[in-house]
Amino acid sequence: MGKNLIQQARGKGHPRYKSPGHRFLGPAKFAPVSMEQKAGKVIDLVDCPGHDAPLMQVEYSDGTSCLIQAPAGIKVGDIVGQNETSKLSAGSISVLKDIPEGTEIYNIESTPGDGGKFCRSTGMSAKIVAKTEDSATILLPSKKTKIFNLNCRACVGIVAGSGRTKKPFLKAGTKWYRRQARNLLYPRISAGAQNAVDHPFGNKRTSRKAKQKAVGHFAPPGRKVGKFWPRRTGRKK
Repeated sequence: MGKNLIQQARGKGHPRYKSPGHRFLGPAKFAPVSMEQKAGKVIDLVDCPGHDAPLMQVEYSDGTSCLIQAPAGIKVGDIVGQNETSKLSAGSISVLKDIPEGTEIYNIESTPGDGGKFCRSTGMSAKIVAKTEDSATILLPSKKTKIFNLNCRACVGIVAGSGRTKKPFLKAGTKWYRRQARNLLYPRISAGAQNAVDHPFGNKRTSRKAKQKAVGHFAPPGRKVGKFWPRRTGRKK
């Protein structure tokens, strides 16, 4: 018999699984590309419940504004450049072809104009290690390299809030409120500790000590948890 798992119960409208998006200040990404944007001014530093890093609100000369992850060392009133190679500083936004090799960058666009997809968490930064005529090789925080289009934009600097992961929660209630602010379930309990109506591995006795068995290929949707069916069976010929 199939059962509704936790991931299936989410999105049904219950307050336990409802996203508090009404408290988010907005998406953190670059403003649309415009030829009139010469430089921007940091008018405010804000704290958004939907983002770990502090955000800076940048207002440009053409009247547009956007929210971007704030770099370490930025303050209200600073002028951040826009496609100005000679004035690259913390918070400056430019295309990869105009940023020198070895510069620490963050919020890198995956495709030109998408607003930024890579290196957006607190304390994160990437580094340009090489360039060719049409691409740039960037060393990501995971120590992996990725090739980007030279017309992709990035922000110069290191995302602020690098000490966030070093501070302990100390209390379970503190962690519960942090997870609740982003619609994340806490605490996460094991499958065997749940009730039988909540998970196929759950029961009303102690945690099941029996060995897991692979679920069948034609099992109902609520039963497909744990070890899935083997990719092939029978003796190899």
